[in-house]
Amino acid sequence: MPEPPAPNHAELDARFTVELASVLTGARRRALRDGDRQIDTAHLLHSLIETDPEVREAFDGGPQPARVLGYLVQRSIGYGLRWQGSVEDSGAVPVVRAPAVDGWSPLALAAMEGALHRAASRGASRAAGLDLLAALAADAESRAVEVLSRGGVDARWLADRAAVLTADAARQG
Repeated sequence: MPEPPAPNHAELDARFTVELASVLTGARRRALRDGDRQIDTAHLLHSLIETDPEVREAFDGGPQPARVLGYLVQRSIGYGLRWQGSVEDSGAVPVVRAPAVDGWSPLALAAMEGALHRAASRGASRAAGLDLLAALAADAESRAVEVLSRGGVDARWLADRAAVLTADAARQG
């Protein structure tokens, strides 16, 4: 049986909230501007922190979001140049079930799939920023987690906190 065609960007965006679709657009724009082959988890993290106030609040105050953004901004001027020309794929995540989407790293696709799974598990039809943050912070081998660590953020704690905040918001309705 032939594989179904890969979803295009519009089909992918339709599975996320309007705010999160805006984050994906920002990540695409950032990857293009930086000359990167693929949108990776660090692009997603950068766009999430810049765009989503709930994501910034998940850091629980303090200078951590600013430090993380500092590392992400440095990506195009030195930090992260070693990532150019390589595909982000730690091998730590299972193979993405959906067909690949051109221009996305395997880990970025896995994080987006993880965000959708998190949303579905609480009965939501679309994933939001905190769902993606939790999924990004869950893979210890991702570029997003490397940046979080350099910014002094415990990624496991952040993933757990994002999941708790999402569950709390869902209960409050």
